[in-house]
Amino acid sequence: MLDTDNSIINKLIVIKIGGNVIDDPAALKRFLTAFASLPGSKLLVHGGGKVATQVAGKLGIETTMVEGRRITDQPMLDVVTMVYGGLVNKQIVAKLQALDVNAIGITGADAGTILAHKRPVKDIDYGMVGDIEEVNSGQIQFFLRQDLTPVFAPITYSAAGDLLNTNADTMASAIAVDMVLHNEVTLVYCFEKKGVLANPEDDNSVIAELTPAVYAEYKAAGTINKGMIPKLDNAFRALEKGVAKVIICHADDVCSAVEQGAGTTLKLS
Repeated sequence: MLDTDNSIINKLIVIKIGGNVIDDPAALKRFLTAFASLPGSKLLVHGGGKVATQVAGKLGIETTMVEGRRITDQPMLDVVTMVYGGLVNKQIVAKLQALDVNAIGITGADAGTILAHKRPVKDIDYGMVGDIEEVNSGQIQFFLRQDLTPVFAPITYSAAGDLLNTNADTMASAIAVDMVLHNEVTLVYCFEKKGVLANPEDDNSVIAELTPAVYAEYKAAGTINKGMIPKLDNAFRALEKGVAKVIICHADDVCSAVEQGAGTTLKLS
Protein backbone atom coordinates (compact mmCIF):
# COMPACT_ATOMS: atom_id res chain seq x y z
CA MET A 1 0.00 0.00 0.00
CA LEU A 2 1.42 3.36 -1.00
CA ASP A 3 2.05 6.14 1.45
CA THR A 4 -0.69 8.75 1.21
CA ASP A 5 0.26 10.80 4.28
CA ASN A 6 1.27 14.25 3.09
CA SER A 7 2.51 15.41 6.48
CA ILE A 8 6.11 16.57 6.69
CA ILE A 9 7.78 13.72 8.56
CA ASN A 10 11.40 14.44 7.88
CA LYS A 11 14.04 16.35 6.05
CA LEU A 12 15.12 14.82 2.76
CA ILE A 13 18.38 15.36 0.88
CA VAL A 14 18.30 14.74 -2.89
CA ILE A 15 21.82 14.53 -4.34
CA LYS A 16 22.88 14.31 -7.97
CA ILE A 17 26.29 13.09 -9.12
CA GLY A 18 27.63 13.02 -12.65
CA GLY A 19 30.19 11.30 -14.80
CA ASN A 20 33.16 13.07 -13.21
CA VAL A 21 32.49 11.04 -10.06
CA ILE A 22 31.27 7.83 -11.69
CA ASP A 23 34.26 7.60 -14.04
CA ASP A 24 36.78 7.91 -11.18
CA PRO A 25 36.68 4.89 -8.80
CA ALA A 26 38.54 6.74 -6.04
CA ALA A 27 36.24 9.78 -6.31
CA LEU A 28 33.18 7.54 -6.28
CA LYS A 29 34.41 5.73 -3.18
CA ARG A 30 35.01 9.04 -1.38
CA PHE A 31 31.61 10.37 -2.36
CA LEU A 32 29.67 7.24 -1.38
CA THR A 33 31.46 7.11 1.98
CA ALA A 34 30.41 10.72 2.60
CA PHE A 35 26.88 10.07 1.33
CA ALA A 36 26.54 7.09 3.67
CA SER A 37 27.50 9.26 6.64
CA LEU A 38 24.75 11.83 6.03
CA PRO A 39 22.01 11.39 8.63
CA GLY A 40 18.32 11.08 7.88
CA SER A 41 16.47 10.43 4.65
CA LYS A 42 18.41 10.76 1.43
CA LEU A 43 18.11 9.90 -2.22
CA LEU A 44 20.70 9.70 -4.99
CA VAL A 45 20.37 10.42 -8.72
CA HIS A 46 23.34 9.51 -10.91
CA GLY A 47 24.36 10.25 -14.46
CA GLY A 48 26.04 7.85 -16.80
CA GLY A 49 29.67 8.72 -17.29
CA LYS A 50 31.83 7.40 -20.12
CA VAL A 51 30.99 3.71 -19.72
CA ALA A 52 28.02 3.83 -22.12
CA THR A 53 30.21 5.32 -24.85
CA GLN A 54 32.86 2.66 -24.24
CA VAL A 55 30.34 -0.19 -24.34
CA ALA A 56 28.68 1.23 -27.45
CA GLY A 57 32.06 1.35 -29.18
CA LYS A 58 32.73 -2.29 -28.35
CA LEU A 59 29.33 -3.16 -29.87
CA GLY A 60 29.99 -1.12 -33.00
CA ILE A 61 27.35 1.47 -32.12
CA GLU A 62 28.28 5.03 -33.01
CA THR A 63 27.95 7.73 -30.36
CA THR A 64 26.65 11.10 -31.56
CA MET A 65 26.72 14.14 -29.28
CA VAL A 66 25.15 17.52 -30.05
CA GLU A 67 25.96 20.41 -27.71
CA GLY A 68 27.08 17.92 -25.09
CA ARG A 69 23.89 15.86 -25.27
CA ARG A 70 23.69 12.29 -26.46
CA ILE A 71 21.54 11.42 -29.46
CA THR A 72 19.67 8.31 -28.33
CA ASP A 73 18.52 6.09 -31.19
CA GLN A 74 17.17 2.63 -30.38
CA PRO A 75 20.56 0.84 -30.33
CA MET A 76 21.99 3.56 -28.06
CA LEU A 77 18.92 3.39 -25.81
CA ASP A 78 19.60 -0.32 -25.37
CA VAL A 79 23.16 0.50 -24.35
CA VAL A 80 22.33 3.29 -21.89
CA THR A 81 19.60 1.19 -20.30
CA MET A 82 22.03 -1.70 -19.79
CA VAL A 83 24.84 0.54 -18.56
CA TYR A 84 23.02 3.24 -16.57
CA GLY A 85 20.14 1.15 -15.26
CA GLY A 86 22.24 -1.99 -14.89
CA LEU A 87 26.00 -1.85 -14.44
CA VAL A 88 26.49 1.67 -13.03
CA ASN A 89 23.37 1.64 -10.89
CA LYS A 90 24.02 -1.76 -9.34
CA GLN A 91 27.69 -0.98 -8.70
CA ILE A 92 26.63 2.07 -6.70
CA VAL A 93 23.99 0.07 -4.84
CA ALA A 94 26.47 -2.67 -3.97
CA LYS A 95 29.01 -0.17 -2.67
CA LEU A 96 26.32 1.53 -0.54
CA GLN A 97 25.25 -1.82 0.90
CA ALA A 98 28.88 -2.38 1.95
CA LEU A 99 28.63 1.00 3.75
CA ASP A 100 25.49 -0.14 5.64
CA VAL A 101 23.13 1.93 3.48
CA ASN A 102 20.11 -0.15 2.49
CA ALA A 103 19.95 1.15 -1.07
CA ILE A 104 17.47 0.20 -3.77
CA GLY A 105 18.55 0.85 -7.35
CA ILE A 106 15.78 1.88 -9.71
CA THR A 107 14.92 3.71 -12.90
CA GLY A 108 11.90 5.93 -13.40
CA ALA A 109 10.09 2.93 -14.89
CA ASP A 110 10.33 0.91 -11.68
CA ALA A 111 7.12 1.15 -9.64
CA GLY A 112 6.02 3.87 -12.07
CA THR A 113 8.09 6.49 -10.28
CA ILE A 114 8.83 8.88 -13.17
CA LEU A 115 6.61 9.21 -16.24
CA ALA A 116 7.93 11.09 -19.26
CA HIS A 117 7.23 11.65 -22.95
CA LYS A 118 9.56 11.55 -25.92
CA ARG A 119 11.05 14.97 -26.53
CA PRO A 120 9.38 16.65 -29.52
CA VAL A 121 11.63 17.26 -32.51
CA LYS A 122 12.47 20.93 -33.00
CA ASP A 123 15.85 21.85 -34.42
CA ILE A 124 17.41 18.56 -33.30
CA ASP A 125 15.98 15.06 -33.05
CA TYR A 126 17.45 13.67 -29.82
CA GLY A 127 15.76 10.33 -30.36
CA MET A 128 14.51 8.33 -27.37
CA VAL A 129 15.05 11.12 -24.87
CA GLY A 130 12.44 11.83 -22.22
CA ASP A 131 10.97 15.06 -20.88
CA ILE A 132 9.43 14.43 -17.46
CA GLU A 133 5.67 14.66 -17.03
CA GLU A 134 5.05 13.32 -13.54
CA VAL A 135 6.89 12.05 -10.48
CA ASN A 136 5.11 9.52 -8.25
CA SER A 137 6.27 11.07 -4.99
CA GLY A 138 3.98 8.82 -2.93
CA GLN A 139 5.81 5.75 -4.21
CA ILE A 140 9.21 7.28 -3.50
CA GLN A 141 8.05 8.25 -0.02
CA PHE A 142 6.91 4.66 0.48
CA PHE A 143 10.46 3.47 -0.22
CA LEU A 144 11.84 6.01 2.26
CA ARG A 145 9.38 4.88 4.94
CA GLN A 146 10.74 1.36 4.54
CA ASP A 147 14.20 2.73 5.43
CA LEU A 148 15.34 2.27 1.84
CA THR A 149 17.61 4.74 0.06
CA PRO A 150 16.55 5.08 -3.60
CA VAL A 151 19.34 5.30 -6.17
CA PHE A 152 17.94 6.53 -9.50
CA ALA A 153 19.48 5.80 -12.88
CA PRO A 154 18.64 8.43 -15.56
CA ILE A 155 16.01 6.37 -17.36
CA THR A 156 12.25 7.09 -17.38
CA TYR A 157 9.26 5.54 -19.15
CA SER A 158 6.40 6.74 -21.35
CA ALA A 159 2.68 6.04 -21.18
CA ALA A 160 3.17 3.82 -24.25
CA GLY A 161 5.66 1.69 -22.35
CA ASP A 162 8.86 2.97 -23.95
CA LEU A 163 12.06 3.54 -22.00
CA LEU A 164 13.56 7.02 -22.38
CA ASN A 165 17.04 8.38 -21.70
CA THR A 166 16.56 11.37 -19.37
CA ASN A 167 18.83 14.14 -18.13
CA ALA A 168 19.94 13.36 -14.58
CA ASP A 169 20.03 17.03 -13.50
CA THR A 170 16.40 17.39 -14.57
CA MET A 171 15.45 14.14 -12.83
CA ALA A 172 16.99 15.30 -9.56
CA SER A 173 15.15 18.62 -9.74
CA ALA A 174 11.80 17.02 -10.63
CA ILE A 175 12.10 14.49 -7.80
CA ALA A 176 13.06 17.19 -5.30
CA VAL A 177 10.11 19.39 -6.30
CA ASP A 178 7.55 16.60 -5.99
CA MET A 179 8.99 15.33 -2.70
CA VAL A 180 8.14 18.74 -1.18
CA LEU A 181 4.68 17.18 -0.70
CA HIS A 182 6.17 14.98 2.01
CA ASN A 183 9.40 16.53 3.26
CA GLU A 184 11.50 19.62 3.68
CA VAL A 185 13.84 19.07 0.74
CA THR A 186 17.44 20.08 0.12
CA LEU A 187 18.69 19.54 -3.44
CA VAL A 188 22.44 19.14 -3.93
CA TYR A 189 24.21 19.14 -7.30
CA CYS A 190 27.75 17.76 -7.21
CA PHE A 191 29.78 19.23 -10.07
CA GLU A 192 33.51 19.36 -10.96
CA LYS A 193 34.06 22.68 -9.17
CA LYS A 194 33.66 23.66 -5.50
CA GLY A 195 30.62 25.75 -6.37
CA VAL A 196 29.64 28.54 -8.75
CA LEU A 197 32.78 30.59 -9.39
CA ALA A 198 33.10 34.38 -9.51
CA ASN A 199 36.28 33.87 -11.53
CA PRO A 200 36.23 30.80 -13.80
CA GLU A 201 40.06 30.75 -13.69
CA ASP A 202 40.15 30.55 -9.87
CA ASP A 203 38.70 27.37 -8.39
CA ASN A 204 38.62 28.99 -4.95
CA SER A 205 36.48 31.98 -6.00
CA VAL A 206 33.28 30.29 -4.87
CA ILE A 207 30.18 32.47 -4.64
CA ALA A 208 28.78 31.56 -1.22
CA GLU A 209 25.21 32.70 -1.95
CA LEU A 210 23.53 33.23 -5.30
CA THR A 211 20.21 35.05 -5.73
CA PRO A 212 18.37 35.63 -9.02
CA ALA A 213 19.57 39.26 -9.08
CA VAL A 214 23.22 38.34 -8.53
CA TYR A 215 22.87 35.49 -11.03
CA ALA A 216 21.60 37.94 -13.67
CA GLU A 217 24.62 40.18 -13.08
CA TYR A 218 27.09 37.32 -13.54
CA LYS A 219 25.29 36.17 -16.69
CA ALA A 220 25.33 39.67 -18.15
CA ALA A 221 29.06 39.88 -17.47
CA GLY A 222 29.61 36.50 -19.11
CA THR A 223 31.10 35.02 -15.94
CA ILE A 224 28.35 32.40 -15.75
CA ASN A 225 27.79 31.01 -19.23
CA LYS A 226 27.32 27.99 -21.45
CA GLY A 227 26.36 24.78 -19.68
CA MET A 228 25.98 26.32 -16.23
CA ILE A 229 23.05 28.48 -17.32
CA PRO A 230 20.48 25.67 -17.86
CA LYS A 231 21.71 23.97 -14.68
CA LEU A 232 21.20 27.12 -12.60
CA ASP A 233 17.89 27.95 -14.28
CA ASN A 234 16.72 24.48 -13.31
CA ALA A 235 17.94 24.99 -9.75
CA PHE A 236 16.16 28.32 -9.29
CA ARG A 237 12.92 26.82 -10.65
CA ALA A 238 13.18 24.14 -7.96
CA LEU A 239 13.37 26.85 -5.30
CA GLU A 240 10.38 28.64 -6.80
CA LYS A 241 8.40 25.39 -6.57
CA GLY A 242 9.06 24.84 -2.88
CA VAL A 243 12.47 23.16 -2.48
CA ALA A 244 13.90 24.58 0.74
CA LYS A 245 17.53 24.83 -0.36
CA VAL A 246 19.67 24.18 -3.43
CA ILE A 247 23.42 23.68 -3.03
CA ILE A 248 26.08 23.36 -5.72
CA CYS A 249 29.37 21.85 -4.56
CA HIS A 250 32.18 19.44 -5.33
CA ALA A 251 31.41 15.79 -4.57
CA ASP A 252 34.27 15.72 -2.04
CA ASP A 253 32.58 18.53 -0.10
CA VAL A 254 29.06 17.12 0.07
CA CYS A 255 29.02 16.67 3.86
CA SER A 256 30.41 20.13 4.63
CA ALA A 257 28.05 21.63 2.03
CA VAL A 258 24.98 20.06 3.63
CA GLU A 259 26.02 20.55 7.23
CA GLN A 260 28.15 23.70 7.21
CA GLY A 261 27.28 25.65 4.07
CA ALA A 262 30.29 24.93 1.84
CA GLY A 263 29.81 25.40 -1.89
CA THR A 264 27.23 27.77 -3.37
CA THR A 265 23.78 28.04 -1.80
CA LEU A 266 21.02 29.34 -4.06
CA LYS A 267 18.35 31.57 -2.53
CA LEU A 268 15.40 33.45 -3.98
CA SER A 269 16.23 36.64 -2.07
